[in-house]
Amino acid sequence: MSLAVVLQVRDGGLQVLLWQRARDPDSRAWSLPGGYLEAGETLEDSIRRHLATKVDVRELAHLEQLGTWSEPERHPREWQLATAYVGLVPRDVDPAVPDDTRWQPVDALPRMAFDHAEIVLAGRERLRAKLSYTNVGFALAPETFTISELRELYAAALGHDVSATNLQRVLVRRRLLEETGDVRPPGPTGGRPATVFRFRSRQLAITDQFAVLRPPLAAAFEPSLTGPPHARTLPRGSATKGGVSDD
Repeated sequence: MSLAVVLQVRDGGLQVLLWQRARDPDSRAWSLPGGYLEAGETLEDSIRRHLATKVDVRELAHLEQLGTWSEPERHPREWQLATAYVGLVPRDVDPAVPDDTRWQPVDALPRMAFDHAEIVLAGRERLRAKLSYTNVGFALAPETFTISELRELYAAALGHDVSATNLQRVLVRRRLLEETGDVRPPGPTGGRPATVFRFRSRQLAITDQFAVLRPPLAAAFEPSLTGPPHARTLPRGSATKGGVSDD
C-alpha cells in the first residue's frame, strides 16, 4: 500500500494532514492518508489518486518517495508492506478536506495508528534535511513572498529561529531567489517597503550537497563530512546567531 506524509506550514507551525479511523484496528486513532494499489498502477499514481479522492488534496507542489516500512508486526491483522511519500503544500493553498480529516501539528501529534507517527517524523526530518541542500523551500512558499515571510516558513519547518538577513544571504548566494520588481508597503509601525522575491525554479534541484542550515549556537559543534562530530573553538564571548549558515 501507499501512504502520504502531506506537510504544510499553517498557523506558524509545520502541520501534517491526518484522517481519523472509524473502524478497528485502532478505531478513533489518526492515520496517514493512503490505500492499496490498483492493477497496473504505480505507487506515485496510487498515492495521488488516494489524496484526490479521499482527502481532496490535489495541489501538491512537490511529491517524493520517503521509504518503505515492512516490519511484520506493523499491522495487527496482516503482513502489510507500506511505501510512504512526502508531499508539500504551499502556504497559500487551503485544500477542502472531509469532516474526518484534520491538519495536526507535527510536534504534537494525536494518538496515531500503527507506525504512522514514526513515518510522520521521518517525513519531517526529510524535509528539514532537504531545506539545507536543495531549493525545496519553493514547495512551502507561495509564488511570491518577502524575505520575512520566507523566514517564517523556514523557521516553522526547521523548528528553530532563522535570521532573515542570513537566510537572504544564503539563498541569494546560491542563486535560488530573484526579485520580482515589486515591493510590499510598510506595515503599521512604518519602515522600508519590503522587496518581493520568488524562487528561480519550482522544480527540485540540489544546490549545495554539503550545506547544513544550523540552529543558533550550533556552529560551535559541527558534524565532520568524513568522520564523527568535532568541536570548533569560538572566541570567548562569541556566538553564531540567526540559525542559518552554510559555511
